[in-house]
Formats: sequence, C-alpha cells, structure tokens
Amino acid sequence: MQNDEGRIVDLYLPRKCSATNRLIPAKEHSAVQLNVGQVDENGRYTGEFYTFALAGFIRSRGESDACLNRLLHEKGLLTFSK
Repeated sequence: MQNDEGRIVDLYLPRKCSATNRLIPAKEHSAVQLNVGQVDENGRYTGEFYTFALAGFIRSRGESDACLNRLLHEKGLLTFSK
C-alpha cells in the first residue's frame, strides 16, 4: 500500500522467486537471496548490484545452479561462449 506521498508503507513485502515467480513465504527458511555486484573493467565494485531470490523449492530439487546460470545469462552477466 502507498500513502499520499507515494511511499510504500506496508509492514511486509513478500519476495518472489526469480526463477519461478512463486511467492516466498515469510516462514520459508530454505530460500536464499543473492546480490551480484557490478564491476568495472578494472574489477572494482561500482556500487550497483542485481538481486536474485531463489525459493527452497528450487534448491531442494537441485536446480538452483542451473536457474542462477539462466538468470545471469539473461542479465548479460554470464556468457557460455569459449
């Protein structure tokens, strides 16, 4: 919910899995959230990052590595060329 100034005032904002778009409940302890930082050509952190959330459902099936690779490839952070 937003107030008159346009600021978000909800007490709880549920997260969504980046791979499956499922809601991650507040009591799910097997979910993880990763921040992948951007670096410049010298390898220094620029202060920008991408956030990925993976649900415990994906992690328990053993597909989190493949899903994270797909998400990084879609953002242009990972290439599969040799």
